[in-house]
Amino acid sequence: MQTTAVILRGPRELGLERLTLAEPGAKDLVVQISHSGISTGTEKLFYTGNMPPFPGMGYPLVPGYEAAGEVVEAGAETNFKIGDRVFVPGANCYEGAFGLFGGSSRRIVTDASRVTQIDPGLGAEGALLALAATARHALAGVDKKMPELIVGHGVLGRLLARLTIAAGASAPTVWEIDPDRQGGALGYDVIHPDDDPRHDYRTIYDASGVGSLLDSLITRIAKGGEVVLAGFYTDPLSFAFPAAFMKEARLRIAAEWDREDLIATRQLVESGALSLGGLITHSVPAEEAAEAYETAFNDPACLKMILNWGAAHDA
Repeated sequence: MQTTAVILRGPRELGLERLTLAEPGAKDLVVQISHSGISTGTEKLFYTGNMPPFPGMGYPLVPGYEAAGEVVEAGAETNFKIGDRVFVPGANCYEGAFGLFGGSSRRIVTDASRVTQIDPGLGAEGALLALAATARHALAGVDKKMPELIVGHGVLGRLLARLTIAAGASAPTVWEIDPDRQGGALGYDVIHPDDDPRHDYRTIYDASGVGSLLDSLITRIAKGGEVVLAGFYTDPLSFAFPAAFMKEARLRIAAEWDREDLIATRQLVESGALSLGGLITHSVPAEEAAEAYETAFNDPACLKMILNWGAAHDA
């Protein structure tokens, strides 16, 4: 069985190719992908060649860990049936290519335990479930405090703000320096940091991924306040000790989502408590993947780019 997939053969060497898929077993599903998202965090690092050493890393690779599609084959030992709509967090199922993420493909083969059934009505927004689960993971858990300030009004920042409000907490303030990204707030204020006089935030969540902001964020917390690093940072992080000492600052790193986050997030979306609307700004046919990746990484007006696999060749 073959499929058409996005292949990254090296930094900025990206296109569509035909690949052979691993033979599915009794615990596997074959999923025909309808939509896959482009991550402007980790995928951009692979695309530019700036990703630090990472388990399972190598070229050529199939990128993508945000995908939604329909089950077309279900193994005998799965609880799925043909026609089920599912979210797929990538797959490692290709001959001759790494599947570190592996979701940007017309068809994938994956263990059924990795996928999550979703409402067919979500359409392309179903591919956003992993990013929403990442935001939920940063917020949920013992001794975690809701953000009073969120830095960055990209997709992750917006989801953090929406989840904060959905949890019944006070609406956070969001910082954004790019005018193209200052709109689209749902129940919270977005301001330029230069227009914010506060230096007493108890909890600041950084969703920008800009490590050089750490010193300035520490000056903005109250004594004993916390800075949560919710982005992905390639360079070593450092901060000036005196200011952190005076503030008795705390730092926390938010890791990737787990299955509990995925299930909880799906329930929030399906109940209407969390909206994924307005986050997809660009959607193109998968055949235009090379141009789509450039747009996703370089156009500030692009919040989330979705590849539409509807016209791609089937296996």
